[in-house]
Amino acid sequence: MSILLVLGLGCECAPVLAAEALPPKVDQALRQAAIPRDALSVVMLPVGAGNSKPARLLHQAEVQRNPASLMKLITTSAALDLLGPAYTWRTPLAIEGGVRDGVLQGNVYIRGQGDPKIGVEQVWLILRRLQGMGIQKIQGDIVLDRSAFEVPPQDPGGFDGEPLRPYNASPDALLLGYKSFLLHFVPDAAHKVARVHVEPPLAGVQLQTSVPLSNADCSDYRASLKADFQNPLRIGFAGVYPLACADRVWPVAYADPPQFATRTIHGMWLQLGAQLSGTVREGAMPAHLKPLWSHESPSLAEVVRDINKFSNNVMADQLFLSLGLQQRGLGNAANSKAAIDGWWRERFGQEPPFMDKGSGLSREVRISPQALAALLQWVWLQPFMPELMASLPLTGVDGTLKRSKSVASAHLKTGSLRDVMGVAGYVDAAQGQRYVLVAMVNHANAYQARPVIDALIDWTAGK
Repeated sequence: MSILLVLGLGCECAPVLAAEALPPKVDQALRQAAIPRDALSVVMLPVGAGNSKPARLLHQAEVQRNPASLMKLITTSAALDLLGPAYTWRTPLAIEGGVRDGVLQGNVYIRGQGDPKIGVEQVWLILRRLQGMGIQKIQGDIVLDRSAFEVPPQDPGGFDGEPLRPYNASPDALLLGYKSFLLHFVPDAAHKVARVHVEPPLAGVQLQTSVPLSNADCSDYRASLKADFQNPLRIGFAGVYPLACADRVWPVAYADPPQFATRTIHGMWLQLGAQLSGTVREGAMPAHLKPLWSHESPSLAEVVRDINKFSNNVMADQLFLSLGLQQRGLGNAANSKAAIDGWWRERFGQEPPFMDKGSGLSREVRISPQALAALLQWVWLQPFMPELMASLPLTGVDGTLKRSKSVASAHLKTGSLRDVMGVAGYVDAAQGQRYVLVAMVNHANAYQARPVIDALIDWTAGK
């Protein structure tokens, strides 16, 4: 079935709102934001529309635009269809050698398979389970196998100049904590310092454990700390911490991403009171070794919720590469793109949109609102529709739409980059009617387009 038929555009059964007749409040919001009409594309149509139910509003529906994080809808929909909502990732562990008097005479191997949700707690459970086998000392190495994904070296700040932001972390077959650590600041007024604690512990990294307090306000405590993260082996502060901030947690991407997993596992193993005579290093798990057990991730449905509710970029890219791994045996950009392209052609009978990663964190990605609306219409008819819809932020309630000013009830994925803003999803209207809404703005003033988007959501809902 073609995209035009899915959208209900295959006949002339009823008129649609012309471009020059955009809803008045939308037109007004565009003028106030200094955004021209031709920078906006909109598709709005009844859910489940067929030839007898054409779109209510089409405005530049076929224009290819940068959707930013709206592209996560393709990644997550393809994964739910190809892998199923109950799919889980497994991270196997194997040992080489025997255990005697609490000492393993050999190596431990951990093979990453793309799990997008291994945090500090999961690493602790993996290592505690290893200790539960009676191992207190490893007379060898802990070897991390990351070969399931093929990811070229990346500059963490190459996209937007923000290398310390966790959302810029690159995917990894053994992704631990998004390659980021948490700095905890706890004021100790009696001693006029803030205590500093890092989670997870990073082997070989020195941390300044306190910083002087100040009586300044808490408007920008990160700047007042004057933190120095350039040296991966030392974290220090040349400034002060405002007492008014109380307890705070600052997530920071590690300055040497390829070493984050090795330092984390080494640090946590030692923190558990265990010993390691060798080191933690990268390497392949020998083919002859049979895994003793595997750590299992949450279900794909849970992962998709995290990806879409909070627009988690690295989790989306993990899922993208996982599709390549499952379909073609290796998670790389080419295999993953081929997997999604083939899925799109099979489901929609059309050439797929251009995507180079799963997150939409790209200047090259392009799709038309018409194609994205067709995807949402198709999803509505699938068994996994409840999982996908529940993963979308709810206006004014949670996720990336928590601060929305719209008074409508809607489940919508958001997308934003410099010069890009958009939403796509489902809007509730009167008498139980529900509409698919896709709106994209590509313009230098896109950052001012939130009132435009809110006006479209409210108009769709009849508010």
